[in-house]
Amino acid sequence: MTSRSATSVGLLVRLGLDRGVAAETSLAGTGLAADALPPDVTAAQELRVVRNLVAATGDEPELGLDAGTRYHLTTYGIWGFALLSSPTLRAALDVGVRYVDLSYAFCALSVEQSGDELLLHLDPVDVPAAVRRFVSLRDSAALRTIQVEVFGAAVPLRRMELALPEPPDVAAYEQVYGVVPVFGTTRTTAVLDAALLDLPLPQADAVTAELAEQQCRALLARRRTRTGVASDVRDRLLRPPGAMPSVAQVAADLALSERSLRRRLDAEGTSYRALVAEVRETLALELLGSGMTVEQVARRLGYAETAAFTHAFSRWRGAPPSSVRR
Repeated sequence: MTSRSATSVGLLVRLGLDRGVAAETSLAGTGLAADALPPDVTAAQELRVVRNLVAATGDEPELGLDAGTRYHLTTYGIWGFALLSSPTLRAALDVGVRYVDLSYAFCALSVEQSGDELLLHLDPVDVPAAVRRFVSLRDSAALRTIQVEVFGAAVPLRRMELALPEPPDVAAYEQVYGVVPVFGTTRTTAVLDAALLDLPLPQADAVTAELAEQQCRALLARRRTRTGVASDVRDRLLRPPGAMPSVAQVAADLALSERSLRRRLDAEGTSYRALVAEVRETLALELLGSGMTVEQVARRLGYAETAAFTHAFSRWRGAPPSSVRR
């Protein structure tokens, strides 16, 4: 996972203050100070803030919902402008998924069309169990907030499916999503009418959209520039893409214990698993662009089955590998 703007951390601190949680409590263990937040923070630092908030408030369900409603398009900077200026929802989703690392989501976003339904899946990946409910609710509520602001109106959801147990009171959920969610599903999914995909968006602007996407591309490249141990790990993963070494092998190669390697990667805001996915995604895009078939790329990257590669690629990019080749 890339570094991220500190805007989200500031927002979370204010969320805590509104609930009587001191800024120092929210930021405990992050090395950050409320009156001097740096421009960028690591994902690990933001997750620590979330952990602190959840621990201080007793993980009340409304906490995640409240947080998500505070993430407006302007909160996301250039990523938000790219969505807002897109010509259609289809274009906005394409940009949103490709540059989702510029958002503050901890859930992987993927898009699927099934008949006349548009499914927006949010899957918490590498998220600790202690904060999974908060993250799922925050990111899904934020997605709803974005959808309303992109369209300039509250377009009704067909369904809101939450991979969470049903709470005693669903009033807060209905207020945020506009519908009473279906609880206990296998995935968290917002379901819209697929006919919305090609409707023109009210603030579409071709020039702004192109400039915003260029800036998204440049910003993401800067944030993904690896340094420190993460850079060393990435270099080793790039050498044998067909048979990527295990974390134990990489640790031994760097003269570190596996535990030390994981701890140092966490301090840099990433993980071994995230670096493997990043390397595979980068190589997959290059190989597909060179004309290799999906099956050939899957084998090149060490997948035993093409279906496993297709599923992984769709999770990374929100679309199947065949879309890149087209």
